[in-house]
Amino acid sequence: MTARIGVVTFPGSLDDRDTQRAIRVAGAEPVALWHKDKDLKQVDAVVLCGGFSYGDYLRAGAIARFSPVMEPLLEQAKAGLPVLGICNGFQILTEAHLLPGTMLRNNHLHFICRDQKLRVENAGTAWTTDYSAGQEIHIPLKNNDGQYVADAYTLDKLEAEGRVAFRYLDFNPNGSQRAIAGVSNEAGNVVGLMPHPEHAVEPLIGTGRTDGLPFFTSILKKLVNA
Repeated sequence: MTARIGVVTFPGSLDDRDTQRAIRVAGAEPVALWHKDKDLKQVDAVVLCGGFSYGDYLRAGAIARFSPVMEPLLEQAKAGLPVLGICNGFQILTEAHLLPGTMLRNNHLHFICRDQKLRVENAGTAWTTDYSAGQEIHIPLKNNDGQYVADAYTLDKLEAEGRVAFRYLDFNPNGSQRAIAGVSNEAGNVVGLMPHPEHAVEPLIGTGRTDGLPFFTSILKKLVNA
């Protein structure tokens, strides 16, 4: 039976179609979810895609966090549903307190768009098992509010528990503390990162590499083998 992965579209989402395509390329079935949906249509996993939900008014992701679809998502994520937040989706996950920390404006106060080198720090989450710990990958990055911050206690806890999922290499593009590019929750079913793996699943687009595809093959294998 084909795994069904939901992709939530909020007003201002930009990368929902790209994310659906990445899921399809990996071999799963993408399921479109609208922000006003009050159920998740019995999907096996959910991706909160990138963009500028609600125009990033108030704070990036702050308004989207209260969309109707987030109520069942919060409940099911806490019960083990795999959830991936990409860029604005990562911001929404921090606003919803499914992931620790918060996102601020880039420290240089400019929008940035570039191919970014990352190191995989945790290959044991639901979304990263097709990577190897320490593996270096290239993933497109585009954000205005991508500076990951948290208090020292939270940062130390993330490091000690192996919950830093990805770290920027060679260049810290937004001033994120400890060069953190992505984190996971304690159970490893919820992951958020600022770079866009959905733009690196085919050699003709994005970086010209397929370094983002393992996100989607990882979750597919987990769901098939569950």
